[in-house]
Amino acid sequence: MKAAVQVPPAAAGITLADWNWKGVREFTQQRFAVRLSKRSCVNYLHRLGFVVKRPKKRFLKADQAKRDAFVTAYAILLREAQEQGTKLFFVDEAHFRADADLRGKWVLEGQPALVDSTSPRWGEKVSYSSAVCLETGEVEVMELEGNSTAETSAAFLKQVRGRHPEPLVVVWDNSPAHHGDAIRAYLSTPAVHLRLVNLPAYSPDFNGDEAIWDWARDEITANTCLGTKAKVQEQMAGFFAGLAQRLEEVKRRCRTVLQARTEALLATTPQVPLPQHVDPIVHLV
Repeated sequence: MKAAVQVPPAAAGITLADWNWKGVREFTQQRFAVRLSKRSCVNYLHRLGFVVKRPKKRFLKADQAKRDAFVTAYAILLREAQEQGTKLFFVDEAHFRADADLRGKWVLEGQPALVDSTSPRWGEKVSYSSAVCLETGEVEVMELEGNSTAETSAAFLKQVRGRHPEPLVVVWDNSPAHHGDAIRAYLSTPAVHLRLVNLPAYSPDFNGDEAIWDWARDEITANTCLGTKAKVQEQMAGFFAGLAQRLEEVKRRCRTVLQARTEALLATTPQVPLPQHVDPIVHLV
């Protein structure tokens, strides 16, 4: 059973999407002709060392070679930023609906886990761009009118540029909203001193700003139906305003596997060599 539960149920001949106590009961009944109760199934799982965790996606389309190359490029970028006084921001966008984000919750055994909802319409949502600097804990945010586009991305870059006088590097994903005439026009502004770096495809776990959205959902919309767009705006405004007093927590929460891998690389190779004939920034933009 211990080996079976570590792979998808289908591999054990169980027609379920994921393991639960019913899957364990079916497995023991098929293999050992023993029918267990729900409590016995759960007890066996605990006894074998299993615990319930909220999973994270493993992105099968991600190119591991490109991810490895990005770790090296990021190490170079980080070293150059420290030497030149450049500030790095990770940027992302997200939407927050007025309905509840369903999460696990504590309830008395035998009682249903219910969350009140007024079923607000889909349009009762707010979209944001945000940016986080992992070295300082600073967070920038801009509410969007509608969905993210090249125009909104350019406006956000301009906002971040206006509030931070030092040279900037912005690291973000390869979304269509991060390309276009509006962005090219802004980057052509004289003395803009801002460079863009694209993350490798299918690598949200490299983007520290993703943690800002998870954090906001934990504190604002988890199992809570706010009901209206105006209420979402009010609550989110308070959340973002409070981050200025939580800089150390920002740095801790927004640390990703990218920072861990970069630190490990620098610990073994303090002077990471530049790839032959390749500017790591231009190559990744």
